[in-house]
Amino acid sequence: MLVPLSWLKEYVDIDVTPEELEKKLFDGGFEVEERYQVGKDISNVVVGLVEGCEPIPETHLHVCQVNAGEHGTMQICCGADNVHTGGKFPVALPGASVYATAKDHKTIEGVMTIKKGKLRGYESCGMLCSGVELGLTEDLYPGAGYNGLLVLPEDAELGADVKELTGLDDWIFDISLTANRPDCQSILGIAREVSAMLEKPLKMPATDYTETDVEKEGFSVRVEAPELCPRYSAHYVYDVKIGESPAWMKRRLALVGMSAISNVVDITNYVLKEIGQPMHAFDCSYLEGNEICVRRAKENEKIVTLDEQEYTMNENNLVICDGVKPVALAGVMGGLNSEIRDTTESVMFESAKFARDNVRKTARALGKATDASARYEKGVDEYSTVLGMKRALHLMEELGCGKVSRTHFDVNTGNSIDPTPMTVSVSKVNGVLGIEVPEAEILRIMKNLNFAPEINGDELTIQVPAYREDMLPEGENDVERYPDVAEEVIRMYGYDHVTDTFLSAAQVTMGGYNEEQKGELALKNTLCTMGIYECMHYSFFSPADLDLLKLPADAKERNAIEIINPINQDLSLMRTTLAASMLNAISRNEKQGTLEGRLFEVASIYIPESLPLTSYPDERKVLCVGTFGNNESFFTMKGIANTIAESMDIEFTYEPVQKSFLHPYQAVKVLCEGTEIGYFGKAAYDIQNELSMRTSSYIMELDLKELSRWYGKKRTFQPISKFQEEKRDLAFVMDKNISCGDVENCIREANKYVKEIRLFDVYEGGQIPEGKKSMAFTVTFAPKEEAFDFEKVQKFVEKICKKLQNEFNIELRG
Repeated sequence: MLVPLSWLKEYVDIDVTPEELEKKLFDGGFEVEERYQVGKDISNVVVGLVEGCEPIPETHLHVCQVNAGEHGTMQICCGADNVHTGGKFPVALPGASVYATAKDHKTIEGVMTIKKGKLRGYESCGMLCSGVELGLTEDLYPGAGYNGLLVLPEDAELGADVKELTGLDDWIFDISLTANRPDCQSILGIAREVSAMLEKPLKMPATDYTETDVEKEGFSVRVEAPELCPRYSAHYVYDVKIGESPAWMKRRLALVGMSAISNVVDITNYVLKEIGQPMHAFDCSYLEGNEICVRRAKENEKIVTLDEQEYTMNENNLVICDGVKPVALAGVMGGLNSEIRDTTESVMFESAKFARDNVRKTARALGKATDASARYEKGVDEYSTVLGMKRALHLMEELGCGKVSRTHFDVNTGNSIDPTPMTVSVSKVNGVLGIEVPEAEILRIMKNLNFAPEINGDELTIQVPAYREDMLPEGENDVERYPDVAEEVIRMYGYDHVTDTFLSAAQVTMGGYNEEQKGELALKNTLCTMGIYECMHYSFFSPADLDLLKLPADAKERNAIEIINPINQDLSLMRTTLAASMLNAISRNEKQGTLEGRLFEVASIYIPESLPLTSYPDERKVLCVGTFGNNESFFTMKGIANTIAESMDIEFTYEPVQKSFLHPYQAVKVLCEGTEIGYFGKAAYDIQNELSMRTSSYIMELDLKELSRWYGKKRTFQPISKFQEEKRDLAFVMDKNISCGDVENCIREANKYVKEIRLFDVYEGGQIPEGKKSMAFTVTFAPKEEAFDFEKVQKFVEKICKKLQNEFNIELRG
């Protein structure tokens, strides 16, 4: 939220520097994201008087003698059409910084430094400036919108800093507010806090006005949905004269990022920013049926809003209607059919409180975010609803743009805007803080915050102001328990008073990671040593991702939790698998020109017991590895799996598996000690084509909840054999349907001295019969008690070949 210092000073006598005020706001719980001067890029620009002005022949330029007071008189060449002798204009001295403009002299293209130079042979020692070159607009300073020099007042002191004269020396605080402080979503709300911080009196904006005896006969206001609109105020103003707002109002609106439109519309925007109350004004000549009705929209009912966009509504949307049609989308935007026009002669002002959840859902469902909806979504209190109406009526009278009638409506559910009494224990407040705040300090702080405190023994009685109450049907208030009071006390008393103490149930520990965290970190380190990069994705995915994986309708992965309020449709489900996110990541990398790589992600998937949810889902940590590129294969992924197993001193076995998104002949499930813990394989061709992949990709998912059973497994060590290991390369011919795992298991069963089996070649075609394949392995034999000679190793090989022949009809390739 943008807060101009000059506007704050209307309500509080601020006698500290902007830097000091920023610190006090931080200390009080308000994050100042940025503090900047309005004219932060402008420097060395002063008031100058043109004492001489002669045209340069055959050009549009003039050579001027400019008196800049204490800075001396200088010659400046100027091409503006309104430069003349006797005029006072901004002068950028040599070395000054101003904005550079495009050829249209309206568009800012950057900041430039003024230097001495020559134009058409004439020396020019500075520059006479337009409003645009100072970053000013017509709303910020009258006359700044003219496509020529900015004309300064005749009484402007020569040589004076133009920033002070034009308000460019004002400061803007960009404040980020927490969700529990909607009362500070206004200039007045921040002023209340600054008043308490500086212990200065708060000067409330004027809200007085005079009602005439005029009435709008027969007019009525009804609220048919009080659960969505607990308070609705309306007031009739007649003899309206549409025109421009005064300069001070246009400037303040411009400082907070709003453009002036007309006096009546500007008043509603001004009250929004000043009081924090969204308002609307209806042109009474377009209200039919002599009434306003607040109701739920009908199914497929339509409205055209002020920005000329048509929306189709349903009963979940709240609308403001006249006697015939909708004229506003409640809490979001008014209708085009009742907008303020140049011909408007009477208006009906609206000030209301709408349920924030309904406004949020409506704005999001219709894709219609506005300043008003943003304010309502955070919460509007009924105190501001009443105050905002009074302020608007006062401004209508002050600006002379309308007369206030006696026709007023205030339909509400009986909520009071008086302070609410509340009693808390002083000792409990101090107990939360862990320190003893003196009673005098508690009284001082709560008084400054307008809580009217009293202390009687251990009891602190306060009056919670209505603007600190969020009167939703749920009954949520910002201050309703002793921890809330403790927060108010300490943010004003100072967090630097808090001392380090243990909680009552705390105990000293050695800290560090637990066994699961250590195991996960070790696993990540192992993956990194293999050149695999960690990636992170959202915990959500899209229904389209489930379709991408070609999952059948009854697949457990489709039993996904739907987000009630998703960021967008692509992030509307809680992930039940990481495979889709990894495949999309590979696709994005390839589209960016990265055609090879290895990625991994460790994240949770969410498996519900049933839908709709009746209990928390099973949140399981999963490892997903993705590889892609011409140098990657099924067996490189198997090597990654084997390395993971070896790093944990366990052994994986593999069995063929069928998955809809994997190649039917290059996919296996991973087992550890008989327990299935995951799978890996090559992405199916149709999925790779759908994602426009240019290389082959491979996916592995391992259930870390199952794998964590082996975290921290106690390792056993054996001495290195003093005898040399023996290796043999063996190529076997077998049926295509025999898996590598079957062969490896059979080799291990055939000989107890087998230490390692490594597949190094798979071949089909040529001399291999149809329906057959050749698989070549390097088998390592490790002696234990004695060295192996050639004959002994040969017997091992013969025994292995015999067992393979007997069990799988596998033959040794010649």
